[in-house]
Amino acid sequence: MIAVEHLKVRVGGFALEDIGFDVPTGQYAVLMGRTGAGKTTLLEALCGLKPVTGGTIRLNERDVTRLKPAERGIGYVPQDRALFQTMTVREHLAFALVLRKAGRQVIQQRVAELSRLLGIEHLLERRPHGLSGGEAQRVALGRALSVRPGILCLDEPLNALDDDTRQEMYKLLAEVQQSTGVTILHVTHNLDEAEQLADRILVLRDGKMVCQT
Repeated sequence: MIAVEHLKVRVGGFALEDIGFDVPTGQYAVLMGRTGAGKTTLLEALCGLKPVTGGTIRLNERDVTRLKPAERGIGYVPQDRALFQTMTVREHLAFALVLRKAGRQVIQQRVAELSRLLGIEHLLERRPHGLSGGEAQRVALGRALSVRPGILCLDEPLNALDDDTRQEMYKLLAEVQQSTGVTILHVTHNLDEAEQLADRILVLRDGKMVCQT
């Protein structure tokens, strides 16, 4: 569950003003708006990557407004995926678990589970260089899901993918939501993505939430 009330965020000369919306647990929400509307800023505020100047963010019944990113229970895939070029796919899937000092067996089991879910078992020893756009996005998804977050935030995850790969990712994202029960907030300006994936659509315009359906 995502519940945002009267949220205010200021970045330079741009501001999000009095933002309010909710996404029920287990739903797939798509956040739309033109370039510069504030979509990424809002997503980063939810994740704790941008400080807020007012309002409240509640995730799964917890007030996380002032918590650090790692304390919010969010998996995040940024626009550029932010994959580490020196790490294998296996190491990416294990990364967050290693940071949290999970046991070796727990890490191995989770990596195997995620690689099966995302169809990347054959890529585990590869590094990001040379992966296709769709393959790289699957790796970024796996890294974000590794610690079983309650919320998954995706910033234009299908941008620049070809049509066939985009269709594959529609199916994969639906399967991920169904199998994990994670609540998803997906940023895009692509109406087809919203129509294919969304349980609810949110629209930002000039830093304000103008529509929720």
